Amino acid sequence: MDSEQCAVRSYWLKPRYLAALCSAALTLPGIGHAQGDVIAAFSQTPIGPLGAPWHFATLPNKSPTEYSVVEKDGEHVLRVSTHDAYGNMVHTLHQTPTPSLQLQWRWRVDQLIDKADIKTRAGDDSPIKLCVSFDFDKSQLSLGERTKLRLGKISTGEDIPAETLCYIWDNKLPVGTAQHNAFTHRMRYIVLQSGSASKGQWVKEQRNVAADYQQVFGDESQTMPMVIGLTISADSDNTHGEGIAYMGDIHLRP
Repeated sequence: MDSEQCAVRSYWLKPRYLAALCSAALTLPGIGHAQGDVIAAFSQTPIGPLGAPWHFATLPNKSPTEYSVVEKDGEHVLRVSTHDAYGNMVHTLHQTPTPSLQLQWRWRVDQLIDKADIKTRAGDDSPIKLCVSFDFDKSQLSLGERTKLRLGKISTGEDIPAETLCYIWDNKLPVGTAQHNAFTHRMRYIVLQSGSASKGQWVKEQRNVAADYQQVFGDESQTMPMVIGLTISADSDNTHGEGIAYMGDIHLRP
């Protein structure tokens, strides 16, 4: 992995050709934006490949994580399968921040990535993450951080969110663990589920996004910025492993 890929390793930036076709970069107005609870529901989506307003995004020369709507337990849900792969599903938003902003969803992991270790670059894989991107003012970052973001933009042709919070289902770290991504300080994790205790079971989650933002990004800002995107992510390219997970409908409520 070269230095430019390291700068953007954990982000979901669309390839140049997809950006040209869709014209829906995370920081620009356009199709796919939503207010409040208007997030495309998997339960109302036909079985098959997941389409707009969700869009797939990856890095060059990566095998793609597979995302498809399937029927499971009598409902349409998103199946996420990664086999030595990397890729993300992005839903652009334009959500005004509020102190009570709630993110609700349910998810399930049927196969953990055995060698994953998100404390290290070599092990930075997971069967599923749900990430929230914020429109943080990049001029507040250090020169080094701004340089990394510029390198990422050069590599992908698109702007990179300056702050991203990811909720992760890990294989080993204790629930409640909060830490920076191994590749970049621009992404930070909170572990919500860990190991196989709930493997093969649906788990419901509800998070106060503003409170979680303060927990992981409070060193940079006391005010949560605009929410500009949600991303479902799964990757196994560092450990060359495989994972299988499912995601139900996602709700974002003021």
